[in-house]
Amino acid sequence: MRAKPNSTYKYDFQIALYVVLFQSAKNRKKFIELCDLIGYGKIRERKDGILEYVIDRIVDIREFLECVRPFVKLKEKQLELMFKIIDLKGKVENEKDFGALLDLIDSYRELNYSKNRKKRVLTP
Repeated sequence: MRAKPNSTYKYDFQIALYVVLFQSAKNRKKFIELCDLIGYGKIRERKDGILEYVIDRIVDIREFLECVRPFVKLKEKQLELMFKIIDLKGKVENEKDFGALLDLIDSYRELNYSKNRKKRVLTP
């Protein structure tokens, strides 16, 4: 997920939620079979030979996460936090709510490795 600066949005940030699965293109056939079973997202191949399967519609993300929830063992904190973020994103009514959403997104990002992480804050 990402909070991307964008002045065309109400609070000057675009909130982009997504679930991404990665696999080496060497295993293309099996990965495509898996993605076809899931049925929500889009596959793309990066220049470095990695296949990405991206689920980016909130309704699809929620449904996918509900399906995998009983089986998740390594990313339980991220899964539960994603549900909170999805819920809060739909309830933002003012700048304070949006600030709380940004805080949740930052806490989610802290759970994952990133060499290029940026902290996003609202400015008055």
